[in-house]
Amino acid sequence: MISLFENISDKNILKLKRILRSTTSKYPKGINILSNVNKDDFIVLIDSGSIDLIYTDYEGNKTVLEELQKGEIFGSLTSSLHSDEITCMTKEETQITIIEYDQITNDEIIKNDFYIIFIKNLIRILTEQLSTRNNRIELLTKKTTRDKILSYFQKEAKKTGGNKSFILQTSFTEIANYLSVDRCAMTREIKYLKEEGFIETNGKKVTIHY
Repeated sequence: MISLFENISDKNILKLKRILRSTTSKYPKGINILSNVNKDDFIVLIDSGSIDLIYTDYEGNKTVLEELQKGEIFGSLTSSLHSDEITCMTKEETQITIIEYDQITNDEIIKNDFYIIFIKNLIRILTEQLSTRNNRIELLTKKTTRDKILSYFQKEAKKTGGNKSFILQTSFTEIANYLSVDRCAMTREIKYLKEEGFIETNGKKVTIHY
């Protein structure tokens, strides 16, 4: 993933962060960073670590809406974060940089040469994340757990250039959350898929035959 400050010199990055009035903070695992953000319009850049954007319903059931990694951004303009039902939980020690959105159109930054580079980087990151969201929406529209799993494995295989074998980068629990399916139901369906010859598994290595 492209960096928000890619192709901008260290000197200009410092200047850019000053103009944007950005603040950088580090959090341990299991912290809801929204409880420490008081801005109505903000952008958060994940400098290191990872975050889960989680929706909790009135019965306490949790759904992972989005998994955010190093280099990705989120904020009040890209997600509905004003509800108490939404939390942004750190999955590990995580460092973030918070930028006030209204500072992005500050006259002081617009007149700088590196502004155009910064905006291009921002747009590219948002475009990549939008593509990722659309891929997940496509998976979630599948009617059955089996169809979701098969489609997910197919997409993972495409990331390897069409190779039929690939290594899962996340746990099965995280995959179940990503697909919004029951973990036990997913495990059972994977067992059936193996028995019927659709897939083979060896630890986290998956080979597809469809």
